[in-house]
Amino acid sequence: MTTQSVSMAPPEGGWLRGPKFDAFFIMGTLTIAVLSGLIVMMDPYLFPLVLMLDLWFLGYHHVISTYTRLCFDKQSFQENKFLIVYLPFIVLAAVAALAHGFGVWILTTIYLYWQWFHYTRQSWGVGQVYRRKENGLVTEDERLLKAVFYLLPLWGILYRSWQSPETFLFVEVWTLPVPRLAVDVAGAVTILVLAYWALGRIRMHRANALPMAHTIYTVSHLTVFGIGYLLIENITIGWLVINIWHNAQYVLFVWIFNTKRFEGGVKSEAKFLSTLSQAKNWPYYFGFCVVLTVLLYSGVNAAEGWLAVVGLAPLILVYQTINFHHYIVDSMIWKVRKPKMQKTLGLDDH
Repeated sequence: MTTQSVSMAPPEGGWLRGPKFDAFFIMGTLTIAVLSGLIVMMDPYLFPLVLMLDLWFLGYHHVISTYTRLCFDKQSFQENKFLIVYLPFIVLAAVAALAHGFGVWILTTIYLYWQWFHYTRQSWGVGQVYRRKENGLVTEDERLLKAVFYLLPLWGILYRSWQSPETFLFVEVWTLPVPRLAVDVAGAVTILVLAYWALGRIRMHRANALPMAHTIYTVSHLTVFGIGYLLIENITIGWLVINIWHNAQYVLFVWIFNTKRFEGGVKSEAKFLSTLSQAKNWPYYFGFCVVLTVLLYSGVNAAEGWLAVVGLAPLILVYQTINFHHYIVDSMIWKVRKPKMQKTLGLDDH
């Protein structure tokens, strides 16, 4: 989510909705992700089970929740018709051409680096939301905050590239030829910047002016990327940790957006979505998204039986088309410089 220059109409204390919700949004998602990684590290045979739970309850749901922004009411469908009707076929054509011209490994490689940027960018956007909700307590220069959010993930992807794994998600992958020196330099710079930022936050705390919510979120961001990219040796298990965290936060953030959009009550022009998006109806909202996920992805998985006869490549084409289409859509629909987004979320312009 490219949420730059963001401030949502604040509950007190810099929270998105309040301490209880945000505790789960920040620490709950982090805990689930890290514990999942630890479980798989202790017993690798559990990886398929954990991955299945991640996909069906978070990953696929993550994609479906995007469509609540795109086409769950007539106006949204008209505004996003190109993204829904035409873009998937353009992405499919591009994915098929790449696979035909280079091999399946090119798709896995693109996914490795694109998902890294996508996850980092979403977290930066959420961090910006928390920053603006602190009502001026976050006083660091934005360039320092960007360095805090981006340097550790950069160190992590450089480390993964230096590792040069032969496979990623059990498929052949190629990584950039990164020397160990580049990894060490990135690590040293990251540690220095984070230490400087941490000292500043300690001074804020001593002055009784610590932006608590933003600080906790930033620490959670650093923790999950540090664990997923640097502390877990296996690239696929490290990806699983980041993926679970990313998916869970995205699903929750889209729900926040929808409840904010329809906080005035049920709207006749979007009766179904606005009814589901009333805060009190959250069990129905998430229940409907899960049911829709099961229905749609059951169809996709049913097609896998036929595609498997053809070979592995068609399966990868389908799923990477879904992934890449989602990344493109996300980069377009969450731009807060659009007046309508600013109005919906109660954003200001600074």
